[in-house]
Amino acid sequence: MNEPHTYSDQERRLTLLSILIVFLLSSISQTVVGTAMPKIIAELSGLHLYAWATTAYLLSSTVMVPIWGRLGDIYGRKPILLIGIAVFMAGSWLAGLAGWFGDLPLLGGGMTQLIYFRALQGLGGGALFTTTFSILAELYPPRQRAKFNSVFGSVFALASIVGPVIGGFFADHGTMTLFGRVVAGWRWLFYINVPFALAAVAMILTKMPTVPPGGVGRVDWAGAVLTILTSVPLLLAVTWGGREHGWGSPLIVGLFLLSAISLAGFLFVEARVRHPILPLELFRIRSFSTAISASFVYSIAFMGTTAFLPLFMQVGQGVPATTSGLTMLFLMMGMILSSSICGWLVSLTGQFKPFMIGGGVILVAGLASLCFISLDTSTHDLAWRLFLVGFGFGPGTSLFNVAVQNAVPISQIGIATAASQFVRQIGQTMGVAIFGALLTAGLSSELAKHQPATPGAVVRHLDISDLQRMAFNHGQNPSPATADPGERLVRQSFSVAIVHGMIFSLIVLSAGLVLMLMVPVTDLRDRISETDPAEASMDVEEEAALEAEAFGERLEHRMHRSGRRRK
Repeated sequence: MNEPHTYSDQERRLTLLSILIVFLLSSISQTVVGTAMPKIIAELSGLHLYAWATTAYLLSSTVMVPIWGRLGDIYGRKPILLIGIAVFMAGSWLAGLAGWFGDLPLLGGGMTQLIYFRALQGLGGGALFTTTFSILAELYPPRQRAKFNSVFGSVFALASIVGPVIGGFFADHGTMTLFGRVVAGWRWLFYINVPFALAAVAMILTKMPTVPPGGVGRVDWAGAVLTILTSVPLLLAVTWGGREHGWGSPLIVGLFLLSAISLAGFLFVEARVRHPILPLELFRIRSFSTAISASFVYSIAFMGTTAFLPLFMQVGQGVPATTSGLTMLFLMMGMILSSSICGWLVSLTGQFKPFMIGGGVILVAGLASLCFISLDTSTHDLAWRLFLVGFGFGPGTSLFNVAVQNAVPISQIGIATAASQFVRQIGQTMGVAIFGALLTAGLSSELAKHQPATPGAVVRHLDISDLQRMAFNHGQNPSPATADPGERLVRQSFSVAIVHGMIFSLIVLSAGLVLMLMVPVTDLRDRISETDPAEASMDVEEEAALEAEAFGERLEHRMHRSGRRRK
C-alpha cells in the first residue's frame, strides 16, 4: 500500500481553499434555481417539466457519487476533481444558454434543454462533492479532520441560506441588455459559477500537488452500470410515487422491481469481481456499516421534517413566504453553531461518539417539540424549535463522515466517503417522498373526517402540488381568518396532518439513535497513515486472497506438468 503524500503547510492551506470554493459552488447549485423557476418557466415555457430542472441535477449527481469515489481511489483525486469541475462548468454554461437559440435537434425546446444541461452539471457536481471530502481526508488526519469537516458542513448550511436569496435576486433584478440583446437575469445564476470555478482550477493546477493514487485495480464497469440501474429507478420511483403516479401504478411498481433486480445483480457481481466499485468487505467493518446506516436513517427523518415546514407556515399559518424563509434561518444557524463547536471539541479530545450521541439526543428533543405545533404557534415559538433541531443535527453533518473515514484504510477513503454521501442523498430523497406521501394521506383523511361538519366547505382531494399552489397564491388572501370555509378546513387539516408526520419522523429518528449507539467507541487517529484494526484486518484478508490465488496457480501448473509426463 502506498504511503499518503505529506503536504506542506502552504499546500494544505491553498488546497483547502480551492476545494472549499468547489464545494460551495456544488452546494449552491442545488438551491439557487428553485426561487428563479417562475421566471425561467415564463421565458422557456414547459410548466409540466417544472420539477425536472431540480430533479435532473440531484439524480445525476447522486448516481455518480460512488463511481467518482472509486475513480479517485484508482487514478488520484486531482485529475478526477479537475474532470468534475470541467463537466460542471460545461453544464453550467450550457444551462445558461438554454433556449437562447430556440428549439434544437434532439434537445428540443428551451425547458428540455435546461433539464439536459442541468443533468450534465449534476454529473460534474457529484465529483465535486465526494472528491472534496476525500481530499480533505488526505490533507489532515482524522483527529484534525473533524474541525474542517465542520467547516464544510457550515458551508453547506450557508449555501442553503444564500442560494435561494441569490436565485431570487438575479431573477428579479439581473436582467440587462448586452450587445443589443436582452439577457434574462436567471441566466446569470449559471454564468457566475464559471469564473469561480476557473479560479479554483488555477489554484488546483498550480498549488495542489499531484499525489500518486493509493488504490489499485481497474474500473468495475459492470458494477458502475448496475449502480446506475439500481439507483436511478429507485430515485424516480420515490420522486414520482404519490405525485405524478400512484404508488401502486404499473410504472412505479416496475421501477421498484427493476431497482431490486439490479441490486441483486450488483451484489452478485461485487462479491466476485476482483476490484469492485464498492468492496462488500467494507460492510464487515462495524464502524463503517453502523455509521452509514445511522446517517441514512437520520437523513430520512431530517429531510422529511424540514422540507415541508415552510409549506406549513405559508398554507397552515398563513405567513408570507419571506417570513417562513427567515424563520428557517434559525435551523441553519443551529446547524452551523453546533457543527463548528463539535468539530473543535472532537479535534481537542480525539473522541467523536459522545458528541454524536449528544447531538442525536438534542435532535430527538427538537423533533419532539415540533410534534406540538399548531395553527396558533407563533413564529418566534417555531423559531426556537427549529434552532433546537438544527443544533441537534449539526454534529451529524460532519461526524458521520469522520467515523466512516476513520474506519477504513487510506487507499479506500474515496469509495468509503462516496458510499457515505450516496446513502445520505438517497435517504434525503426518500425522506421527502415518504413524508410527502404521509402528509397527503393524512390531509385526505382529515378532510374527509371534518368536511361534513363544516358548512360551505367543498374541498376535493389535495396533494403536495395543490398545497404549493395555495402557498404561491397566498398573497391574494394573506389572512387565514378571512379565508373561505374550504380554505380554513384545509389549513386546519394540514396542521393536524403535519403533526402526524412529525411523530413518524420522531419514530424513525429514534431508530437512527439506536444505530448511532451501536457505532463502536474508537479514538481518532493522529496520523493519516497510521494502521488501525480495520485496515490491518483488510490487509490480512487481501494477503490471504493473494496466497490462495498463488496456490491455485501452482496447483494448476503441477497438474499440467503431471499430465504431460503421463503422455
